[in-house]
Amino acid sequence: MEIQEQLARLQRRERAGDREESSRVSATGAAPAAWTVTVTENLEYNRYTVQQVKIMAAGSAPVTVGGSETQAYNLAESFTEGGQLAAGTIGVMWQVGDVNVIQIEP
Repeated sequence: MEIQEQLARLQRRERAGDREESSRVSATGAAPAAWTVTVTENLEYNRYTVQQVKIMAAGSAPVTVGGSETQAYNLAESFTEGGQLAAGTIGVMWQVGDVNVIQIEP
Protein backbone atom coordinates (compact mmCIF):
# COMPACT_ATOMS: atom_id res chain seq x y z
CA MET A 1 0.00 0.00 0.00
CA GLU A 2 1.40 3.39 -0.97
CA ILE A 3 1.80 6.20 1.55
CA GLN A 4 -0.94 8.32 -0.07
CA GLU A 5 -3.37 5.39 0.16
CA GLN A 6 -2.50 4.84 3.82
CA LEU A 7 -3.00 8.53 4.64
CA ALA A 8 -6.35 8.61 2.83
CA ARG A 9 -7.50 5.48 4.72
CA LEU A 10 -6.49 6.98 8.07
CA GLN A 11 -8.29 10.25 7.26
CA ARG A 12 -11.48 8.34 6.40
CA ARG A 13 -11.28 6.36 9.65
CA GLU A 14 -10.71 9.51 11.69
CA ARG A 15 -13.70 11.27 10.09
CA ALA A 16 -15.83 8.20 10.89
CA GLY A 17 -14.72 8.37 14.53
CA ASP A 18 -12.82 5.08 14.32
CA ARG A 19 -9.62 5.64 16.26
CA GLU A 20 -8.50 2.08 16.85
CA GLU A 21 -5.24 2.61 15.05
CA SER A 22 -2.22 4.17 16.62
CA SER A 23 1.38 4.43 15.62
CA ARG A 24 4.70 5.12 17.21
CA VAL A 25 7.72 6.50 15.43
CA SER A 26 11.05 5.39 16.79
CA ALA A 27 14.64 5.52 15.72
CA THR A 28 17.51 3.11 16.07
CA GLY A 29 18.69 3.23 19.67
CA ALA A 30 15.41 4.66 20.95
CA ALA A 31 14.21 3.63 24.41
CA PRO A 32 11.80 0.71 24.63
CA ALA A 33 8.08 1.47 24.39
CA ALA A 34 7.28 -0.43 27.61
CA TRP A 35 9.05 -1.59 30.76
CA THR A 36 8.36 -4.33 33.29
CA VAL A 37 8.02 -2.75 36.74
CA THR A 38 7.23 -3.64 40.31
CA VAL A 39 5.20 -1.39 42.60
CA THR A 40 7.22 -0.19 45.59
CA GLU A 41 4.69 2.12 47.27
CA ASN A 42 1.46 4.06 46.86
CA LEU A 43 2.09 7.81 46.93
CA GLU A 44 -1.46 9.10 46.66
CA TYR A 45 -4.69 8.06 44.94
CA ASN A 46 -3.65 6.08 41.83
CA ARG A 47 -0.04 7.35 41.73
CA TYR A 48 2.67 4.85 42.66
CA THR A 49 6.43 4.61 42.96
CA VAL A 50 7.61 1.83 40.67
CA GLN A 51 10.98 0.31 39.86
CA GLN A 52 12.04 -1.37 36.63
CA VAL A 53 12.67 -5.13 36.83
CA LYS A 54 13.98 -7.72 34.38
CA ILE A 55 12.15 -11.00 33.96
CA MET A 56 14.91 -13.61 33.75
CA ALA A 57 13.43 -17.10 33.66
CA ALA A 58 10.38 -19.03 34.80
CA GLY A 59 10.68 -19.96 38.45
CA SER A 60 13.07 -17.13 39.34
CA ALA A 61 12.27 -13.78 40.90
CA PRO A 62 12.51 -10.64 38.71
CA VAL A 63 15.79 -8.73 39.07
CA THR A 64 15.60 -5.05 40.04
CA VAL A 65 17.31 -2.60 37.69
CA GLY A 66 19.28 -0.18 39.89
CA GLY A 67 18.50 3.52 39.71
CA SER A 68 15.25 3.00 37.82
CA GLU A 69 12.76 4.20 40.44
CA THR A 70 10.09 6.51 39.06
CA GLN A 71 6.42 7.39 39.48
CA ALA A 72 3.47 6.15 37.43
CA TYR A 73 -0.32 6.50 37.39
CA ASN A 74 -2.43 3.33 37.40
CA LEU A 75 -5.15 3.80 34.78
CA ALA A 76 -7.11 0.81 36.16
CA GLU A 77 -7.90 2.76 39.34
CA SER A 78 -9.86 5.91 40.09
CA PHE A 79 -8.02 9.24 40.10
CA THR A 80 -10.12 10.33 43.10
CA GLU A 81 -9.89 7.31 45.44
CA GLY A 82 -7.05 5.62 47.30
CA GLY A 83 -4.87 3.14 45.44
CA GLN A 84 -5.20 -0.59 46.16
CA LEU A 85 -2.02 -2.13 44.69
CA ALA A 86 0.27 -3.91 47.11
CA ALA A 87 4.03 -3.40 47.12
CA GLY A 88 5.66 -6.08 44.98
CA THR A 89 2.90 -6.17 42.35
CA ILE A 90 4.41 -6.67 38.88
CA GLY A 91 3.11 -4.86 35.79
CA VAL A 92 4.02 -3.08 32.58
CA MET A 93 4.66 0.66 32.36
CA TRP A 94 4.41 2.89 29.29
CA GLN A 95 5.53 6.47 28.87
CA VAL A 96 2.83 8.66 27.35
CA GLY A 97 4.21 12.11 26.65
CA ASP A 98 5.94 13.07 29.89
CA VAL A 99 3.74 10.84 32.12
CA ASN A 100 4.34 7.21 33.05
CA VAL A 101 1.26 5.00 33.17
CA ILE A 102 0.58 1.45 34.29
CA GLN A 103 -2.55 -0.66 33.81
CA ILE A 104 -2.81 -3.10 36.72
CA GLU A 105 -6.14 -4.33 38.07
CA PRO A 106 -6.19 -4.26 41.89
